[in-house]
Amino acid sequence: MSAEAIFESRARSDFWDGVRLSMPVVVASAPFAILFGALAVDNGFSVFEAFLMSAMIFGGASQMVGIELFGQHVAPWLVVLSIFAVNFRHVLYSAGIGRRIAHWPVLQQALGYFVLTDPQYAIAEAKAESGQPVGFVWYLGLGLPVYVFWVAESALGAVFGKMIPDTHALGIDFLLPIYFLGLVMGFRKRPLWLPVVAASAAASIVAYRTVGSPWHVSIGAIAGVLLAVILPPHHSGVGERP
Repeated sequence: MSAEAIFESRARSDFWDGVRLSMPVVVASAPFAILFGALAVDNGFSVFEAFLMSAMIFGGASQMVGIELFGQHVAPWLVVLSIFAVNFRHVLYSAGIGRRIAHWPVLQQALGYFVLTDPQYAIAEAKAESGQPVGFVWYLGLGLPVYVFWVAESALGAVFGKMIPDTHALGIDFLLPIYFLGLVMGFRKRPLWLPVVAASAAASIVAYRTVGSPWHVSIGAIAGVLLAVILPPHHSGVGERP
């Protein structure tokens, strides 16, 4: 077998390995994508506009906040500021993942940042921490199915939204939080994991009760980052790597 054939075989294997890891995210995010499409049409969007918003923004929580505020006819600057508050965590994700993909060509890095989501970051970071390189083909296999299904399911929700039962009544909207909790637990052996998670959760809950949504997302993230900066890197306690 030639070197080129070996390279192609390895690339194909890496891609499908990424696709396999993306499937839980695809399943967990499906109810939210469909719900977004239905809500977008209810708030005056056309099917094409709902499809385009998912294709261009690709941010579930920020899209939900956006259509909710559009429906209330609030000032455009407040819509932008609220969406920024929800997506602020991606600034932190980008800073973290940047060191893992700095060796990629610029266009590949741009695509990598575009498909970056919460689970995309967590899975890629876990792979890097295990000593394995984060390759573009693997990363694309992980992110592309999530993007494609999110856009397609948003369009389906926009077309057939009136036929969709209440996802809250069915309880399927709880799939994504459960999946995110699993991602967080995957980092539990990191030093300072428990105090950082506890501080972030507490700050987010207090902010939700006082300031309100969507600001609690960014406030919780900032609280966790600040505590991680303040505490010594080898702080002894529960959650520290043995």
